[in-house]
Amino acid sequence: MKNPKVIISGGGTGGHIFPALAIANEIKKRFSNVDILFVGANGRMEMKKIPEAGFNIVGLDIVGLQRRITYKNLFFPFKLFKSLRKAKSIVKSFNPNVVIGVGGYASGPTLKMASKLGYPTLIQEQNSYAGLTNKLLSKKAISICVAYENMSKFFPAEKIRLTGNPVRNDIINLNNKKEEALIHFKIEGNKKVVLLLGGSLGAKTINDGLLNNIDRIHNENLIILWQAGSRYIDDVINKLNKDKYPNIFPLAFIKRMDLAYAAADLIVSRAGALSISEIAIVGKPAILIPSPNVAEDHQTKNAMSLVNNNSAVMVKDEDTNSELIPMIIKLLDDTDYCNELKVNLLKMSKPNASEHIVDEVVEIGKLA
Repeated sequence: MKNPKVIISGGGTGGHIFPALAIANEIKKRFSNVDILFVGANGRMEMKKIPEAGFNIVGLDIVGLQRRITYKNLFFPFKLFKSLRKAKSIVKSFNPNVVIGVGGYASGPTLKMASKLGYPTLIQEQNSYAGLTNKLLSKKAISICVAYENMSKFFPAEKIRLTGNPVRNDIINLNNKKEEALIHFKIEGNKKVVLLLGGSLGAKTINDGLLNNIDRIHNENLIILWQAGSRYIDDVINKLNKDKYPNIFPLAFIKRMDLAYAAADLIVSRAGALSISEIAIVGKPAILIPSPNVAEDHQTKNAMSLVNNNSAVMVKDEDTNSELIPMIIKLLDDTDYCNELKVNLLKMSKPNASEHIVDEVVEIGKLA
């Protein structure tokens, strides 16, 4: 095709943005002359991250429906109607060969109007429990790319393609990066490394679970590489005596996640879809702590998909203070069990997810 055009819509969190960028980069790798337009939600993370990655984006004034009673829900119907009108105008004007939805506020209006106008659409569902928007959009979608088995309870079985979730390329092969990682993070000695992740903003429950039990972990022969989050880093540093706890490395944000994964012997993380896919790719034993503040409790369902496969262990958010540190110590002392978790994780990993998704994009958009 001379000049293929693709719209990618969605965002809101890194769990939607990074897969979208991985798909965009794979499309661009195959079609150097492709024109890719992102459609996001004004005021959300994608409006900054997408241009930084070198792609164009336009924003819709769309917000989510709050699950608690609040006056803000009064504005939702008006913003939705406005976003549907703008999405229709964007799609008609850009005239894409295919429209991809990766989840997030903007994907609903964009894919709804694209389907209504007769453009082929593809949904990329990252979670093991599909949200309401994607379930509604699936009725008109041509193809639905998923990361977990047994998704036919949410989507028409004939449309489902088990592709996995796209992840950043630099974590796919961590061989020979361990030494570089230890130097990068200034980790000395032969201690085991625990990588503790709360997301880019941080997770207060996880942070408190560590701070409240700091002396128990301090006495162990290990290093804590701790992404405390930009929201909490000042508080963590104020409470942490660095001279007393030289084995604990609190950071606001970790840019070189490939090196963080390479350094780690054990990972503690929330159970977002992207985090789980990355943990499976790197094949490191993990303790998953699902966030309770997500739609349909999907992080617990994501975590249980690994727990039921004996690929990870789970600690409930409300049990973090009492159970996290004992679980860290228990796993690090049980090499055989950690190796079993690694083997089962790697069986679940899908390092070529981006390629498989773009295969679908090429087919339904007739790009080749």
